[in-house]
Amino acid sequence: MYEHKPRLEGKVAIITGAGSSGPGVGNGKAAALLFAREGAKVLLVDSVVERAEETLEAIKAEGGDASVFEANVINDTDCQHMVAAAIDRYGRLDILDNNVGISRRGTVVDISESDWDYVMAVNVKSIVLCSKYAIPRMVETGGGSIINISSIAGLRAHSSTPYTTSKAAVIGLTMTMAADHGPDGVRVNCIAPGLVYSPMVAPRMDDDLRQVRKNAAPLRTEGDSWDIGYAALYLASDEARWVNGITIPVDAGLTAVSPVTYQTLSQQQRY
Repeated sequence: MYEHKPRLEGKVAIITGAGSSGPGVGNGKAAALLFAREGAKVLLVDSVVERAEETLEAIKAEGGDASVFEANVINDTDCQHMVAAAIDRYGRLDILDNNVGISRRGTVVDISESDWDYVMAVNVKSIVLCSKYAIPRMVETGGGSIINISSIAGLRAHSSTPYTTSKAAVIGLTMTMAADHGPDGVRVNCIAPGLVYSPMVAPRMDDDLRQVRKNAAPLRTEGDSWDIGYAALYLASDEARWVNGITIPVDAGLTAVSPVTYQTLSQQQRY
């Protein structure tokens, strides 16, 4: 008889942005819960410790193993201490989920220099700093998996120039990290979420806008943070042992279609 073995049994994971920015479950919280359910010990990292503590309570309620670490992941020292905490508490490091991200609207004409720098720091520099200290510890125990969270905005134009630029940079960074550290057994992959409904975007949404977003892609269903979390779980697991340097759009097929063509077809009888 087949016996289920937890997919991440014996592994240790760091998830940055592990708390949700509002009511509900964000991408980091979803990944944390799924990782813990599958046997991982999880270090829950957030700059707002109360958010990470909410995730911790949810994991403990399910019998999982996790702890909280407060850090600003654009700070080199905080990233160094974060990785050290994972090693001190759990003895190893196998998985890093680089999940933090922000947006500031504007074109190159009207974005302020400070907003540009901050978006690039949070969305790109944080990955560099966290990975800088995580990779050597992964190599010590035979390798690991790094998951970077980009966006379909990194594949197509978006209403925010700094956000699009930063998320495209994450995809490029993922590929070069995969090439650089693959020989040491460290896999680096990327998830590009689509128009997901999450605590981060909820304050800007009304029912009409949610419906427009829902109908934008071929599946015509609304995605949520669990969809992103399950993709991260796959990339973290040994099931993805031969997957390296890729970007997975989790977007109901939105990036697979031309908007003009798709809208035209949607108005016609397609069957």
